[in-house]
Amino acid sequence: MTGAVPPSAGDAFARLAADRGILFGGDYNPEQWPREVWLEDVALMRQAGVNLVTVGVFSWSTIEPTPGAREFGWLDEILDLLHQNGIAVDLATPTASPPPWMGVDHPETLPVTADGVRLSPGSRNQFAPSSRVYREAALAIATDLAARYAAHPAVRMWHVGNEYGQIDFGPEAARAFRAWLRARYGDIATLNAAWDTRVWSQGYRDFDDITPPRTAPYLLNPAATLDFHRFTSDELKACFVEQRDAIRASGATQPVTTNLMGFFDLVDGWDWAPELDVVSDDQYPDPADPHSPQKIALVQDLIRSLGGGRPWMLMEQAASAVSWRPHNLPKSPERMRLDSLQAVARGADGVAFFQWRQARAGAERFHSSMLPHAGADTDAFRGIERLGADLARLGEVTGGRVQAPVAILFDWQGWWAAKEPARPTTRHDTIDQLERWHAELWRRGIAADLVRPGADLTSYRAVLVPHSYILEADAASQLEKAAAAGIRIVVGPFSGVADAHGAILTGRSPVPIRELVGVSGEEWVGLPDGGVSLSDGTRAEIIAERLRSDGAEVLASFAEGDLAGRPAVTRHGDVWYLGTVADAALAAVLDQALAGIEGVLGDQPLPAGLEAVRRGDALFLLNHADSTAHVAVPEGSEDLLTGHTTGPTAAIAAGGAMVLIERRTK
Repeated sequence: MTGAVPPSAGDAFARLAADRGILFGGDYNPEQWPREVWLEDVALMRQAGVNLVTVGVFSWSTIEPTPGAREFGWLDEILDLLHQNGIAVDLATPTASPPPWMGVDHPETLPVTADGVRLSPGSRNQFAPSSRVYREAALAIATDLAARYAAHPAVRMWHVGNEYGQIDFGPEAARAFRAWLRARYGDIATLNAAWDTRVWSQGYRDFDDITPPRTAPYLLNPAATLDFHRFTSDELKACFVEQRDAIRASGATQPVTTNLMGFFDLVDGWDWAPELDVVSDDQYPDPADPHSPQKIALVQDLIRSLGGGRPWMLMEQAASAVSWRPHNLPKSPERMRLDSLQAVARGADGVAFFQWRQARAGAERFHSSMLPHAGADTDAFRGIERLGADLARLGEVTGGRVQAPVAILFDWQGWWAAKEPARPTTRHDTIDQLERWHAELWRRGIAADLVRPGADLTSYRAVLVPHSYILEADAASQLEKAAAAGIRIVVGPFSGVADAHGAILTGRSPVPIRELVGVSGEEWVGLPDGGVSLSDGTRAEIIAERLRSDGAEVLASFAEGDLAGRPAVTRHGDVWYLGTVADAALAAVLDQALAGIEGVLGDQPLPAGLEAVRRGDALFLLNHADSTAHVAVPEGSEDLLTGHTTGPTAAIAAGGAMVLIERRTK
């Protein structure tokens, strides 16, 4: 890690969860309410079982109403009140939302769009990450906050900023981007070679001629935009690290985190995760999407994997409806409970919401909260009370890990490069492919870790590569080592396409792993609407490769069109290759590749919609379907949620859950 992090900081979150049990609460914004409401808040928090709240995320203008002012009195009061009531605090630096005076006095702190429009104050996140004025002011308020509260007994965690995801194309970003490029490439000749600026006469005479990838007459250099992605992630990370180090310098030993946003494309989670004492995430699955349980399971596996398998924190979710989709379906209290237990099943030791009390005013006035406008006499709040009681019963689950026999390769930088325009099809999407492949594991009850290309793979029994557009030499080498160790590998189409600068690798594809997969291609082909049929009776869609077998067994070939007779699905020893997107063929391949790798319920098939996850000694059974699910479980298993024993068959009601522990008797 960067900065003076105490050796115990990484364990502090584990100690907090061991002390408190599953952490439960949400964002609390007392500065938005009169003091008489605070007493009601803490009483209802205790009634609901809340044991941790995040305070101060959007409080900058309250603390610093004019430049240099410090108004901490209200914060002193609320921290004391929470501590007196046994509620711990995750104290936030308020630096995500600068006061309006900053943008008025220093317009250079406001971000500029790719079209050259400088944004205005009046919302949130209105800062340019490279602005020196913003960075100095943010560091100053974080330093003063930490100096005042590092030793406060209520403060058990620190939360820097909020949902880092700002992007700027203005002069401040240009200055910092040039400095970043100088550090990366050393001289302009090296940059010109890396970006191959001979294309379209884009050769640069000096770093000072380079601008961020702003709107231009036509397409931009994909190597330049890929580096700007890397720069943006690094610049946002620098904002976080500066404030984290200020907190550490105050003597604070509590864990420090910030809330990531799953598969969010402006920050590289693999690069950020080592800087966090505990990985935290905000998750808002869409209740209108019938596949959202599978999709959010993938996100949760990602977040757990970023932390190396350690427990993580669900920092935000919705108690019911959000307000930012065009049409917002609410969650039922039962769905809210199931979503929360799903996070715990996949490794979370904390479950929190945005926010505690529903706002009366402002842009998020219709965003649901733990305590709705209608108050405590509501189905929503009774659901929160039930969840608090459930989580209190799961104390022995804390610290438990999910053991995954399967690895899925994913890399932000390859995702960035694969999203550039002017490619064979824009319909082939990295995250869509991840979701398709992960869903096959989800319905089998097989746990998976997401792994960065280039990492060691030998602890897994199978490795899936749905779409890795960039596969560098170290990643290819690790795949080869895994195959040599008898680990099964499945690779999807349009992988191993480009180098680290986004330049296409020349030769027959996939160049880095061509010998491994035993096939090679000469062209990527967009498929017509409706797809084409394969020889095994399934259909292919979106994209295909014009392949030949170089020793691999052909399991299915294209049955029509220009590719008729060409291989589509192949096997080379224990390495399978899909040269197209074909869901039915993928399922068949995974049946072979995962043979002998049992789900957490053994070889019994899972009823549709039933999610099964083993975390430590606890078996989570989560029924996302509309009917009761029946599965075989060990006789005498105790359901931690009810205290009842069950077996040899468990009946999980529609929308219900069980958390089973097999109690061994002498």
